[in-house]
Amino acid sequence: MTIRFAAANPEYNPLIARVLGTPIRRRPANDNVIGICSDHLLRAALRHFAEHGLGAAEHARQLAEEAFFTGDRDSYRWWLSICRTLDRRMAEAVVAHIGVPPDPSADSITGNLA
Repeated sequence: MTIRFAAANPEYNPLIARVLGTPIRRRPANDNVIGICSDHLLRAALRHFAEHGLGAAEHARQLAEEAFFTGDRDSYRWWLSICRTLDRRMAEAVVAHIGVPPDPSADSITGNLA
């Protein structure tokens, strides 16, 4: 039978941190705030999710691609932002597939940082 030893981590144990005198470093609860800066975008993404369920990100991706290929850049940025809010990896795959990143001036529309 093996013996396992797990040393105490004072960063996550307030009692040990007080005894050792080391400050507790707290991690943010949500460290991906960049994607959701606009309440309007968040509400639209949640409404889209309510209408389409688990396939909402896929539907938003399809709408973004349709808008891109018809030349409607504002709709492309909007639906790409909805897709990014629901599934960041899928949105990045769309950008990689199309080869055209969203316009940096889209920040006012999408609430995303460039």
